[in-house]
Amino acid sequence: MRTLLLLAALPAALSAQAPRLKVPATVDTLPNGLTLIVHEDHSVPTVATNVWYLVGSGDEKVGRTGFAHLFEHVMFMGSQHAPYPEFDTRLEASGSSNNGTTNEDRTAYFESGPSNALPLMLWLEADRMGWLLPTMDLPKLDAQRDIVKNERRQSYENQPYGLSGDILPAALYPAGHPYSWNVIGSMADLSAASLDDVKDFFRTYYAPNNAVIVVAGAVRTDSVRRAVRQMFGDIPRGPAITRPTPPAFTVRDTVIVAEDRVQLPRVYLSWHAVKSFHADDAALDLVSYLLTGARNARLTNAMVYERELATSVNAFNGSKKLDGDFAVVATARPGKKLNELTAAIDEHLARLATEGPSARELQQARNAIEASFLNRLESVNAKADQLNNYYYLTGTADGFQADLDRYAAVSADDIKRVVNTYLKGPRVTLSVVPQGKKELAATRRTVQ
Repeated sequence: MRTLLLLAALPAALSAQAPRLKVPATVDTLPNGLTLIVHEDHSVPTVATNVWYLVGSGDEKVGRTGFAHLFEHVMFMGSQHAPYPEFDTRLEASGSSNNGTTNEDRTAYFESGPSNALPLMLWLEADRMGWLLPTMDLPKLDAQRDIVKNERRQSYENQPYGLSGDILPAALYPAGHPYSWNVIGSMADLSAASLDDVKDFFRTYYAPNNAVIVVAGAVRTDSVRRAVRQMFGDIPRGPAITRPTPPAFTVRDTVIVAEDRVQLPRVYLSWHAVKSFHADDAALDLVSYLLTGARNARLTNAMVYERELATSVNAFNGSKKLDGDFAVVATARPGKKLNELTAAIDEHLARLATEGPSARELQQARNAIEASFLNRLESVNAKADQLNNYYYLTGTADGFQADLDRYAAVSADDIKRVVNTYLKGPRVTLSVVPQGKKELAATRRTVQ
């Protein structure tokens, strides 16, 4: 916080003189369609690999949800030349670490460690890309299926307020939209996944022409190219993949009440917004900061500290590959009803839409986002992931400066416009209240 306040006080003219941010990277494509991005960073003797398979929960089908995340787990169950648990034990012995994540648009696998571990990292990734299928069997699938089911219980079904993760996607997006279900999938769909389903999923999506590998750190580009061609070059190309193109839609004003084993009522307000790198995406990011990004942000200051209506309030701009949404989530203090919270949120949204932010507020938001952005770049892991992200969403790996420029270009009028356009229209209002206390729920707005 001290750093952010200091940055907020800097004159805008100083930041305008800052050197242009450059993260040089090469992009190559192998004959089998595998894309390789290499960034040399010799500041410390470490390396990161970041493999994105361009498949997420948005590529699943109704009745077959949860496959992308389930498959992330299966990928650590061993391959033909590195049987379980060698993927982990070999990397750990080299001083490296690894993990994976899944979201609506992609599944990512990453390793980091000393730079001399790069050949091992690439070999392990190549072996599971090319030679996982011969080792896949029902016991492995069942073991990971049980782990994912337990993760679902811990994160959603037995987690206070966790049921919102199932309710909101289905309420905000129309049936069949790629973002209309929870990334982790439904328990019924996870139970129904057969070994053939999972093998078909691998053949379709885990092919080199649907993957991008980023290598960042203390490496030489030419030697990385040779190693990747040697290890991945024999893996055959898979079928061509076309991501779904969901039709345009309008959110209907919807009020939902759910009872849960919680002590305090919480309200979720969700609007349909824009996809990543849409012309209004950066302005909506700044709106989320202006509302709740700092101790003195509008909603945080008013609702948590001045009026003591809420124990917490957070705003999120959830832009994704195909579409996006914006949310404000607030938990009431004991004795407060959610209508009091939604009235306060609406009041501040209306004020921001009419008056816009002050010059100081807007500069603080820009500075805070820039500081957070630059802090993340201290790690080669984060740079590798961002290179993959920019390449996927914009087609240009080194999109760092262009990304920052988006925020610098947002004006107070832009803030007013996006609040008016996206956050004053129809929305989904979900109240999660203690069991037997529906009277605490938020009701439908009478004034837009």
